[in-house]
Amino acid sequence: MFVMKKKIKDVLIAPNILCGYLYAYVHFILEVVCFCYLSRVSNSLIVWLVPFLYDGFAFIPQSLIGYIKDKYPKFNEGLLGACLLFIGILLFSFCTVNKFIILFLVSIGNALLHVEGAYNTLMSSNGKLSHPAIFVGFGAFGVITGRIIGKTSMPTWFLLPLIVTMIPILLFGNQFVNKECSCKKFNYVKNNKNAFMVILLATFVVVVRGYMGYRIPSAWQTTTIHTVLLFVTMGLGKILGGILADIIGLKKVASISTLLALPFIILGNNNMFISLFGIMCFSMTMSITLAIMVSVLKKNPGLAFGFTTIGLSLGTFPIFFITISNTTLNTILLVTLSLISYFILNYILKGNKNGSNI
Repeated sequence: MFVMKKKIKDVLIAPNILCGYLYAYVHFILEVVCFCYLSRVSNSLIVWLVPFLYDGFAFIPQSLIGYIKDKYPKFNEGLLGACLLFIGILLFSFCTVNKFIILFLVSIGNALLHVEGAYNTLMSSNGKLSHPAIFVGFGAFGVITGRIIGKTSMPTWFLLPLIVTMIPILLFGNQFVNKECSCKKFNYVKNNKNAFMVILLATFVVVVRGYMGYRIPSAWQTTTIHTVLLFVTMGLGKILGGILADIIGLKKVASISTLLALPFIILGNNNMFISLFGIMCFSMTMSITLAIMVSVLKKNPGLAFGFTTIGLSLGTFPIFFITISNTTLNTILLVTLSLISYFILNYILKGNKNGSNI
């Protein structure tokens, strides 16, 4: 018990953990702005086209943007992203401009800010997962907040001051970056595994997570409160995945979360609490796949993060074109994909006895 308390304390006061919280705020505001905008613009364009293009522009380029960040770490991509975001919302609020141009500006701004936050939290974490997990997890809270605000009569220009509040963090956030250690302490993958194969397999797990986020049976989701709880649970799952990995070990979290999620997801179609627990468990794999990517791309954490966002985008694309109305078939598909993910993660990850990376 004493050892466990010490581990929890070490995580909560880990060096540079403040970096995770600062960029968590940036991520929260970023998603509030983007999804408020998306809620507004979707009313005047083809409904499915807006999120489809947004996912493509915001997620696919992050690998290239991440690679550029790795090569030129002093270039502040976050500031550029905030400028594009500001210009996009300014044009949308006060000018008559082609909506697809604004959509492109907002999406690329999103991509740049994502990479900046991921790069700095990874480079300041000294091999820990809590820092990037906190950064990524808070985005879910921003998504649902932005969606709710987008449905109100509040003027869109009020988003502009919110964007400005990110600037101080983006200006000084790189002071946390530990250039000496870099990401050398990300050693979660078995030494005998081929890096290219590891990237492909980890990307597949991310694709599954992205797909399941839209295909998990949830007949209980009928009100705005239910949707809020869904996104809050996803965010908490992502955060807990990183924190628990630092406390009890990555492989344990991978095994427990993927297997424990299955019965709750299967049986939770008509029971909110059962379903939410399963969703929280499977959301924990976000930190796991990111750690895998960085472990084989230590010198390119930006590129590693970009590969995970490509996986998310690929996982969401099928929902725009394929509908599975048969609940039984959908459940069988989700179970099969989850089990495959479980075996992949166990195949890739090192065992861990003490809860820290080895």
